[in-house]
Amino acid sequence: MQVSNSPAPNFSGFAPETTAMRSRLQIDNLLDGKVASEADGEPGADVVCGLTQIPKTLPPKYFYDDRGSELFEQICELPEYYPTRTEAAILRRYADDIAHLTGPADLVELGSGSSTKTRRLLDAYSQLHNSSNGHLAYLPIDVSGGILEQSAYALLDDYPTLSVRGLVGTYERALDRLPPTSFPTRVILFLGSTIGNLTPNECDEFLDRVSRALNPGEYFLLGVDLRKPKSILEAAYNDSQNITAQFNLNMLSHLNSRFDGNFNLNQFQHCAFFNEKESRIEMHLCSQKAQAAVLKNLDLTVEFAAEETILTEISRKFDLDGMQADLKNKGLSPVRSWTDENHWFGVVLSQKQ
Repeated sequence: MQVSNSPAPNFSGFAPETTAMRSRLQIDNLLDGKVASEADGEPGADVVCGLTQIPKTLPPKYFYDDRGSELFEQICELPEYYPTRTEAAILRRYADDIAHLTGPADLVELGSGSSTKTRRLLDAYSQLHNSSNGHLAYLPIDVSGGILEQSAYALLDDYPTLSVRGLVGTYERALDRLPPTSFPTRVILFLGSTIGNLTPNECDEFLDRVSRALNPGEYFLLGVDLRKPKSILEAAYNDSQNITAQFNLNMLSHLNSRFDGNFNLNQFQHCAFFNEKESRIEMHLCSQKAQAAVLKNLDLTVEFAAEETILTEISRKFDLDGMQADLKNKGLSPVRSWTDENHWFGVVLSQKQ
């Protein structure tokens, strides 16, 4: 599932706990007062485009209003949702190896969210930097400014030598505006299997952008969800507590509030399945009857046939060797990869050539 993309808040009313903590934090808003959906075009243009094509689609960023962000945090704790805990276990086991392979470095994280798993790496790099009498620099990037701010203060409280420079914005924008490093190298982190939410063309463009953002010798650490039995995949997106269903349906609630809409959530149903041909999970919202919905602020009326769906998200599943070959083709030479004992999830460290 994709990282949080809720609107950036006004930071002016936030009172830091200490002056010392304030001196170690800088937050830059790259959205210029705009919310995520407006950052790269007219407000709601992507909604109009998606809902007027066949089949209908919606961008996953509309999952993430405040309620959507809360639900996603709950999803990460579900017993069926293996990606978060599996990747966290890999990082817990191999974070020291990763840090020693790169040496002291600035850490840049795309879609940082609550930075929970990142703490494994911060622990490892803290030890490395302390041994070299250096400070630790972390640059989290997220469109959810509220989550970014909250997690930054929690990290500053726990890591006395850490400085945080947060960027509120899409990772596409942020990659084009990375500040100079304080160390000879940097590591860009893209964890959580979010790369699976990109189509093959989008993935190709994204890796190009990452490669351009890195200087020769710098590193890219990528989390990828690997192919596994269909039963495990489908259970992860159809949990017994129906949290994922609430998360999916909340997208319509978000559209209603953002664009003065009248989607009736009771007339849509969550549907998630594994598309074997495309090697991806697909999440849909299925209309339970023929109906129409209006988004007044977009001057849009959307007609639905019974059982017609809106594709809200894809989550591609990868072959580790294939992903490493793709990285190499972008000038990102694989250094080492790690998996869990079941080979359900992979973490790949590559270096810009």
